[in-house]
Amino acid sequence: MSNQFSRRDFLRKSGYGLGAAALAGFVPGLSSSLGGLSYANAADIAIDPANPLAPRATHFPGKVKSIIWLHMNGAPSTLDLFDYKPELIKLSGTGVPESFTKGIKTSTQGGVSQLVAFNSRVWKQYGESGAWFSDLVPHLAEHADKITFIKSSVTVGATHDISILKLNTGGVTPGRPSLGAWITYALGSANPDLPPYVVLYNGDREPSGGSVNWSSGFLPAVFQGTAFLPGESPILFLDRPPQRTALQHRASLDLLNKLNSFNTSSRPADTELLARQQSYELAYRMQSAAPEAVNLDKETEATKKLYGLGDDITDSYGTILLRARRLVERGVRFVQVVSGFPEKAGAEGNRRSWDAHEDLDGNHGLMAKMVDKPIAGLLADLKSRGLLDSTLVVWASEFGRTSWGESGTGRDHNPWGYTQWVAGAGFKPGFSYGETDAIGLQVADKEKAVDTYDLHATILQAMGLDHLKTTFLNNGRSERPTVTFGKVITDLLA
Repeated sequence: MSNQFSRRDFLRKSGYGLGAAALAGFVPGLSSSLGGLSYANAADIAIDPANPLAPRATHFPGKVKSIIWLHMNGAPSTLDLFDYKPELIKLSGTGVPESFTKGIKTSTQGGVSQLVAFNSRVWKQYGESGAWFSDLVPHLAEHADKITFIKSSVTVGATHDISILKLNTGGVTPGRPSLGAWITYALGSANPDLPPYVVLYNGDREPSGGSVNWSSGFLPAVFQGTAFLPGESPILFLDRPPQRTALQHRASLDLLNKLNSFNTSSRPADTELLARQQSYELAYRMQSAAPEAVNLDKETEATKKLYGLGDDITDSYGTILLRARRLVERGVRFVQVVSGFPEKAGAEGNRRSWDAHEDLDGNHGLMAKMVDKPIAGLLADLKSRGLLDSTLVVWASEFGRTSWGESGTGRDHNPWGYTQWVAGAGFKPGFSYGETDAIGLQVADKEKAVDTYDLHATILQAMGLDHLKTTFLNNGRSERPTVTFGKVITDLLA
């Protein structure tokens, strides 16, 4: 009898050793008994496989309970919204001084021609903070003292899909969990009848990059975002067919659970199967909870007007922001809102997103009007209901836009220095952090640069989560939301 064994045998048997520890990491909190040995998951977050969405404690007391993440799809020019640069106005029409482009590669922009100021902007300071706003966002300007500006934002890459992925997941390639998925994994659900992580998008189509931007990545699939569609039935195929009684429906689910249980007991690492079981039960509960959460019939006319409902330009975006407020009011932890302009509202050419390489005046005139009043209404509504003390509104973009434009009527992509802002729980209101140079191109003080990783780490800190301890064992590696980067910007925190 030979003592030799095949390569297949070697791989199978070695999997019972070191590989088993990695296998246990696929399902947090689950022990895998392989080859007679028991391996406990090394991840910091303990998950009950029977109820992975059960609420969990934070690492320390946090002020933020829910996040409304407003992604300005297409990358607005914050030079024309919040970052007043009189020197740019003065130098408009001239070539770009080499001193401003030192240390960056502008070749990816298609060529640098001349600085563009768009002198038609009217700039004013608002509130006790004296924050600058252009005339494109007059409603937001009224909330200057609620806003925390991050005027030294930076990222890597200057391609929309890649930078959007980094904004949401911290990675530039698909496969990493989004920030919403990490938060759901760490904290579970505060409302068993609704998904803890909901995605709302404006427009007629799925936003750029698609569902990979609200994916759970290597985390169990149950923590991924759930996209809500416009209309009274936000989730496709959720409604019970009219010919089926509630009793029949419940009996079918019970049978499915029994059949799936046979498989889950022998495949503890199959998170897709576990997620499917959980989704059936959640869908059953959501049949009444989800339509009620997005139904605006009981909202007052004054509230609807506050969000801009009834106006052709603001109605669609205002509707999803009002839905976002209703969702956080009901305990949803993370609501990801992606801007866009519906075709039915007259969007043409480059006016479906903020991507203004040409005709920035026309593009931003439309896009700013679409979001300005609804977002201001959201801030006012959250404040009046006491929700701004526990909710954080994040105004974010994949990158900014340059001080120049190849076409002369627009601006190109800028990952080297731009503005983002937050408002609400845990952050200093009426405060501005960092700045860009005199023409708004690069961060002036590199020590104050805030990368996506830093923004994520700081938001998690405000939620009571240490980004270094929010970990998940994946293929033998302890992963965290900020990859191997990220620092908490304590100056931003209240």
